[in-house]
Amino acid sequence: MPYPPALSAYPHLRGPVHWARVAAYFELGADPPDRLISNVSIVPFVGAGCLVLGLADGEWELPGGTREAGEPYLATARRELLEEAGARLLAFTPFGAWRCHSSAPAAYRPHLPHPEFYRLTGYGEVTIVGPPQIPAAGGELVVTVDCVPVAEASRRFRAGGRPDKAELYELAAAIRAAVSRKGGIR
Repeated sequence: MPYPPALSAYPHLRGPVHWARVAAYFELGADPPDRLISNVSIVPFVGAGCLVLGLADGEWELPGGTREAGEPYLATARRELLEEAGARLLAFTPFGAWRCHSSAPAAYRPHLPHPEFYRLTGYGEVTIVGPPQIPAAGGELVVTVDCVPVAEASRRFRAGGRPDKAELYELAAAIRAAVSRKGGIR
């Protein structure tokens, strides 16, 4: 797969990024073993725009989440998009993964790898099919799903103190454009 500029062009993705007791480093082009994938993140595109999720706490987020026991990662991507964005996945292109290390004494859920695991990341072509279908318990409360240009998504993430998410959207858009120009798999 053709890639745009080196990851050095995205300094906030080089890491580490810290999420509670997890230190994460983004690896462009990583293809982690399936048994080590605990989460999936999707940068969703609808035509020229991309989706960003507005949460009840005022934060901006991208769709994605934790795999269920025995769930293939592509099924996780489909489920998370429907739950969090009310969107159906048409195509998914992984382009990297966050290599994570947790200092917690146990995995978030018993079926997940621990203390080393990956958060697989890709972009997806999606279509909105309805409102978010967040389960009543345990899900993030999404109050808005906006389709915006990548520059606006990036601005929102940076304004919220998440330049790593801004760069993830920018990188996904650059890879998507490079694949499109080269006639890659869509």
